[in-house]
Amino acid sequence: MPTETFEFQVEARQLLQMMIHSIYSNKDVFLRELVSNASDALDKLRLEALRDDSLGADVSDLHIALETDQQARTLTVRDNGIGMSREEVVQLIGTIANSGTAKFLRDLKEAEDGAAAEGLIGRFGVGFYSSFMVADEVTLLTRRAGEREGTRWTSTGEGTYTVETVGDAPQGTTIVLRLKPEDAEDRLYDYSSPWKIREIVKRYSDFITWPIRMAPRPASGAGEQEAPAEPETLNSMKALWARPRDEVTDDEYHELYKHISHDWSDPLETVRLQAEGTFEYQALLFVPAHAPQDLFMQGYKRGVQLYVKRVFIMDDCEELLPPYLRFVKGVVDAQDLSLNVSREILQQDRQIQLMHRRLTKKVLSTVKDMMSAAPDRYATFWREFGRVLKEGLLSDAENRDAILGVSSFATTHDPAEPTTLARYVERMKDGQEHIFYLTGESRQAVENSPHMEAFRAKGIEVLLLTDPVDEVWVEAVPEFDGRALRSVAKGQVDLGTEAEKAAAGQEREQQQQEYAGLLAWMAERLSEHVKEVRLSSRLTVSPACVVSDSDDVTPALENLYRAMGQEVPHVKRILELNPKHPLVAGLNRTHGDGSPGTALEEAAELVYDMALLAEGGELSDPSRFVRLMADRLERTL
Repeated sequence: MPTETFEFQVEARQLLQMMIHSIYSNKDVFLRELVSNASDALDKLRLEALRDDSLGADVSDLHIALETDQQARTLTVRDNGIGMSREEVVQLIGTIANSGTAKFLRDLKEAEDGAAAEGLIGRFGVGFYSSFMVADEVTLLTRRAGEREGTRWTSTGEGTYTVETVGDAPQGTTIVLRLKPEDAEDRLYDYSSPWKIREIVKRYSDFITWPIRMAPRPASGAGEQEAPAEPETLNSMKALWARPRDEVTDDEYHELYKHISHDWSDPLETVRLQAEGTFEYQALLFVPAHAPQDLFMQGYKRGVQLYVKRVFIMDDCEELLPPYLRFVKGVVDAQDLSLNVSREILQQDRQIQLMHRRLTKKVLSTVKDMMSAAPDRYATFWREFGRVLKEGLLSDAENRDAILGVSSFATTHDPAEPTTLARYVERMKDGQEHIFYLTGESRQAVENSPHMEAFRAKGIEVLLLTDPVDEVWVEAVPEFDGRALRSVAKGQVDLGTEAEKAAAGQEREQQQQEYAGLLAWMAERLSEHVKEVRLSSRLTVSPACVVSDSDDVTPALENLYRAMGQEVPHVKRILELNPKHPLVAGLNRTHGDGSPGTALEEAAELVYDMALLAEGGELSDPSRFVRLMADRLERTL
């Protein structure tokens, strides 16, 4: 059959320009595409040879060969796979140049908007045409296994392309790229350079099943080292996630972790997952032993490496794990996945969501197993990553219970060892209904807070929450295992057995009558700062404390919202007085003696300010507080 010349249509020319200049963000991916196509051809030949004994194809040494020629400025990619017939060349590679070009271009534009990429995946011509990003001319020579004649396809990517039948083509496909001259001046894009080819193969195709070999070449000039006498295999072919678990050593896992994470330390935990069925994928994830310094900084690169059929697609694939697991490193290799035409941008589809959901649950279940099987490793994990994991209590309602189940918190039960909520519940006192906690800036500040006095006196355990995220998630998580989470600095406190509660209630009624006048007067005097003054059942030592209503936003959360640029109304709080404290009893006597004077007003103001300071709050007028306190001290001397 004679050589035929075809002319590109206007739409086809537009499509080619779009692929070369718009779709791919990195020119290096052209070689990834060609190697991936070659790997697919080898897979198909192996399968076809098993099905058809009469095929007569040589499958003894299936491989991909790369050849560079710096003088001629060419790069050759060759495989001895299934190959193509003339009809397949026209159908597969000529797709974008013949029928359906207008629809293809329209679909591609829609796919760039993230809506219609799935129908474009896997078209040989798409990846093949990425060659024109780096080549002035591309020649393809192919012969299908079992056929005698081959086909040559040639184009410069401009106006025309030719197709001809040849009789001496080897089995498989050979692609020769005549590289653009301008790339020769930039060492980073010199694709005729062996070192550049090694770099690309190592990055994108290291785990391809078939050997990728670089043909030996003679030294081209003085001072250049002799090339190896035998072909050099460029890829490791060691896809650890695809090998049986008992065939992989810990050292091999650790080596892969260090390679992909750039961490010198061994990982804390290795997580393997193999999903089978209608949608198959494999995952090999690692939990680091140390948190990176920039874990909480804006711009931190998160996510795992994504492969499709062992072909590298992208680093830092954020769609596969939630932000609160951003410290997890590893590899996910899918057999089929909806990608855009360049394989560089994932589309948010059902498969991605299923992978995201299952990988998240697998990591959390691994942490749970670590708690019981390796408590020392779990303690390290929580010390390094507990703060970031708790972000999931706000953002991931589906896995909230699982996150709570693997979380640990400082507690008054044991100053040296954090506790889980499950252990807290096991230690709850008879008659205790709630899980109590207190938030603050530091453990020392929380432990010394006046809000803790009654709980300490009765031996009731309190969680000490000092991470900034704690202030937020406790507002979003109402309970654990049917037990409500209650702040010891909010609402009324009613502790003890039923008999103790009844006795305390009677005592409060008597005290309420005794202190009614002082409470009403102080509420009016401090109305600018508080919405109520009442007697306290949580104080045993301090004269006063400031608390919030059960549903009110705490001052710390108010400040956090304002720091984030959100305007929130100021919420007045409640001043609680300890009727058994001598200072409060003295205030009540002074108020009952007659009309309150300036000294009593200043004393009331000082009591409120001291309560604020005791919980780590900020005074509205520090200088006035210092002046009043100095005057009081002076009178006592």
